[in-house]
Amino acid sequence: MNYRLKLLSYVVMAYMLLAFAWWTILLNQKNEEAYEAKREMLRVAKMANSTYTTEAEFRQSDRYTNLRERYKRRQAMIFGESLVFVLSLFVGFWFINKGYRDIIKNSRSKTNFLLSISHELKSPVASVKLALETILKRDLEKPQLEQVAGGAIAETERLKSLIGNLLLAARLEEAYEINKEPVDSGKVLHQIINIEKIKFQDADIELHLQTGTEEIYTDKFAFATIMHNLIENALKYSGENPKVEIVLKKRENALEIVVADQGVGIPDEEKDRIFEKFYRLGQEITRSTKGTGLGLFIINKMVEALNGKIQVEDNDPAGSVFRILLKNHLNVPGLSEGR
Repeated sequence: MNYRLKLLSYVVMAYMLLAFAWWTILLNQKNEEAYEAKREMLRVAKMANSTYTTEAEFRQSDRYTNLRERYKRRQAMIFGESLVFVLSLFVGFWFINKGYRDIIKNSRSKTNFLLSISHELKSPVASVKLALETILKRDLEKPQLEQVAGGAIAETERLKSLIGNLLLAARLEEAYEINKEPVDSGKVLHQIINIEKIKFQDADIELHLQTGTEEIYTDKFAFATIMHNLIENALKYSGENPKVEIVLKKRENALEIVVADQGVGIPDEEKDRIFEKFYRLGQEITRSTKGTGLGLFIINKMVEALNGKIQVEDNDPAGSVFRILLKNHLNVPGLSEGR
């Protein structure tokens, strides 16, 4: 159906171009015919009055000059309006085509989101149900019971995190109120790293805090949310034995956050879209990694709320590097002077 609509739009545009080209040619011919007729009438009138004796004298007469100028003006008007119409048609068609592509992209993103969210919601619920059924039907030893219950708790935490991201994404559609306070960046990051190492037991996560970045002045919730999503995203797309490097450093009066992985990377044509809501690389049906397409959207919105900038670039030899620059998030008011 989509292909037929697109083909129909091309056919309509081609028809309109041909129709207007025909009308342009027809109007120009009518203009020439009217000019020729008026010129001959003027020549006959001049000859009858013996006003001129040669063709050169006729062409130099005021009435002929005025007639010729009117003809040229009408001709310019016809071709000028034709050009404006054609340009307007192309611009309008470009906007229609762009809107069509945007609708397709949004529809695909929402379809991917619905597929992913269905899986992400069903999976932990099914795991918890299975764990409870196992506890009810079997007489488990304490170590086994702890293992099954621990798995169920982990799944409920994943479900809680998913619901939290959904609610947060909805909140971020409106303005997020920033509440700056002194934040122990090392403590926050170590807590996040410890949580992620439970999920990714083979992960190699390196943390480097440059002197002066151990305590920052920012919104603690926003900072923790940004770092949690960045680190988890890097681990998720790094395959087996993922390696992630986290660096906090000073850049003039700004805090620079760098999260680098050695995963699959992001194609250049996708880099501008990864921060869109629900957007994920590839198609949900063939995708093996978990997610909803909200993580990078939340990161971008949080960075914007902190008046910061985020960019993504390729890592060497593979993977991606996310860089965040936050101005005026280093010094704690009232404490920086005494240090």
